[in-house]
Amino acid sequence: MRIGENISRDKLLDKPCYNHRVIIPLFIPEEKGYYKDAFSIFEMCLKSIYKTANSNIAISVISNGSSKSIVNKLLGFYQEGLINELICETDNIGKVNSILKTLRTCEERYVTITDADVLFLNNWEYEIMKVFKAFPKASAVSPMPVFRTQNHYTSNIIFDYFFSNKIKFSKVKNPDALTKFAKSIGWEWLDEKWKDVIMTINAPNSKQKAIVGCNHCIVTYKKEVFKSLPSYNSRYKLGGNSEGVYLDKPSMYYDGYRLSTYNNYAYHLGNTIEPWMLETYSKLKESNKNIVAFNSAVLKKSKFKYFLKHVIFKKLIAKKKIRKSFYLSKGLDVNKINDFI
Repeated sequence: MRIGENISRDKLLDKPCYNHRVIIPLFIPEEKGYYKDAFSIFEMCLKSIYKTANSNIAISVISNGSSKSIVNKLLGFYQEGLINELICETDNIGKVNSILKTLRTCEERYVTITDADVLFLNNWEYEIMKVFKAFPKASAVSPMPVFRTQNHYTSNIIFDYFFSNKIKFSKVKNPDALTKFAKSIGWEWLDEKWKDVIMTINAPNSKQKAIVGCNHCIVTYKKEVFKSLPSYNSRYKLGGNSEGVYLDKPSMYYDGYRLSTYNNYAYHLGNTIEPWMLETYSKLKESNKNIVAFNSAVLKKSKFKYFLKHVIFKKLIAKKKIRKSFYLSKGLDVNKINDFI
């Protein structure tokens, strides 16, 4: 039998006190072999977010079939207050599907989706917000520039700036960071041709500069673009077309720009701890939590712009002759053209 009255009945929910949520999918099935350093790297990721963020951030961690020992450690972080939302799946439901567990219901204006092996650096959030403010059409911004992103889900940017001198190839701001990224994905080195120049765009009404395109490792999104998420879940555990369909393409329906900060404010670490990572982590400084302005333009869905820029124009700019001509007009050396197509 029921005795008394539930104290939550007819009570309105409190408004969320966060404007920014970070979602971290985590899969660590064991702590040996490939995953030997995985939890230590995740711990650096988690704590670096709190230490370097410029606002009060909510963090959601989705354990995607991790081992019981890992889940127990996560519960410890949850009890410490380092994790605001902890979802534990006993089975591996796939990286994107684990992200969707939180993404479909979160209400924060900005959502950062990050891999569990990313080290956040000081001012990453502040620099992202500067890009959102300077580029009203920005829908997704990464604090970690990656080479050759100008070819991926950027046809609307190229359409809008095709005849503008605000888009061009510029010297890479931080070549060492690009090299570290290449090594983090298993490359032994990065050729000079990939860390010499990169496509940049200048804001319409300011001197703010950004990189055209962004990666999948760590990206901050305007929440409204996810109103166009597919209603069904991904069929892939990892890879396939899942990230393109669920994380990249939604921006296109809103004519949103996918950009990166000009300088580097995060590192992708991979699965092995190196001395430089520990040194970088130890030098992080506690950030002021009240210096980020969250006001930026709200994006609206446009079927016409999507069809014009991401169907018709995308087919045109995909032709090598047209793309080469465009890149040459934006300052790319003719000897490097084949490296950027």
